[in-house]
Amino acid sequence: MNIHLVTGGAGFLGSHLIDWLMEAGEEVICLDNYFTGRKCNIERWISHPRFELIRHDVTEPIKLEVDRIWHLACPASPIHYQTNPVKTAKTSFLGTYNMLGLARRVGARLLLASTSEVYGDPEIHPQPESYRGCVNPIGVRSCYDEGKRIAETLCFDYKRMNGLDIRIARIFNTYGPRMLIDDGRVVSNFIVQALRGEPLTLYGDGGQTRSFCYVSDLVEGLIKLMNGEQSGPVNLGNPDEFTIRRLAELVRSRIDPSLELIYKPLPEDDPRQRCPRIDTAQQALGWQPTVSLEQGLGATIDSFRSVLNLEMRSGA
Repeated sequence: MNIHLVTGGAGFLGSHLIDWLMEAGEEVICLDNYFTGRKCNIERWISHPRFELIRHDVTEPIKLEVDRIWHLACPASPIHYQTNPVKTAKTSFLGTYNMLGLARRVGARLLLASTSEVYGDPEIHPQPESYRGCVNPIGVRSCYDEGKRIAETLCFDYKRMNGLDIRIARIFNTYGPRMLIDDGRVVSNFIVQALRGEPLTLYGDGGQTRSFCYVSDLVEGLIKLMNGEQSGPVNLGNPDEFTIRRLAELVRSRIDPSLELIYKPLPEDDPRQRCPRIDTAQQALGWQPTVSLEQGLGATIDSFRSVLNLEMRSGA
C-alpha cells in the first residue's frame, strides 16, 4: 500500500481520483485550500482511517512522508483562474516547485496535471505531444497557459538534474458530476442554463470545436500514466470532436428543446479548435476513452439537477 498525496483533492477531478484510490485500498492525504474545491466532494472519506484531509495552499511548502504525489492543484476554468491571475501563475510555478521539492526529499513519484491549454490556439490539428503550441504570453489566459508550461519545464528540469520520477498528463476538456455550478466551462454553462430555463449562450458563431472526456475515463488514464513507465507528456482526452453549437443542441435536446440559442462575441484568445491525438496514450498506456458524450451527459445533467434542486430547497 502506497501513501498518496493529492493536491487539489477536494476539487472536481481530484475527488474522483481520491474515490478510485480509496476504493483500491490505498492511503490518501488530500491537500486543498478550497478555492474551487469543496469538502462535500470528499466527505464520504473524512472519518476513514486511511484518509487525511489537510487545508493548505500549495504555494507554501509542506513536509509530508508520501510515496506518490498527484499534483492537481490549480483553478482550471477561465472564470476562476482569471479572478486572480497572479495567484494562478504562483500556484502553477510555486506550487509545482514546492511539490517537486517534496518529491525529491522523500523519493516520491510525481504526476503533474498539465493541460491542453499549453497548445494555445493551435496551428496543428489535432494536437500531438510534439506540437509546441501557439500561446499568447501576455493575454488574459496566459496566467494559466504559461503557468502550466513553466510547471512542465520545472518537472523536466528536476528529472534531468535530480533524476526525479515524473509523469506529465496534458488534460483536455473533462466533464462529469461535481463540476461547480459557476465553473464557467462550456459543458457546465449549457447544462445550468438549460436547467434554469435560460437561453444557451454561445460565443462567436459556435463553430469552434472541443473534445469532451468523461471524468471516469480521465481518472483511468491518470492511473495508467502514474503506474506506467512513460514520463510524458501524454495527451489524455477524448478524440471525438464536436462544435460548441452541436454540444448546445445535445444539451438542449436532453433538457428542453424549446430553449433559445443566443450568440455573444468570442472572448480574447479563445481557441478555435482543440482535439487531442492520443496515439501515445493508446500505445504506451493501453488507454483510450470509452464513454461517449451522449452517455456522459446523462449522468452530468442528473448531478447538476440534484445540486440545483438542493439549492432551491435550501433557499425556500
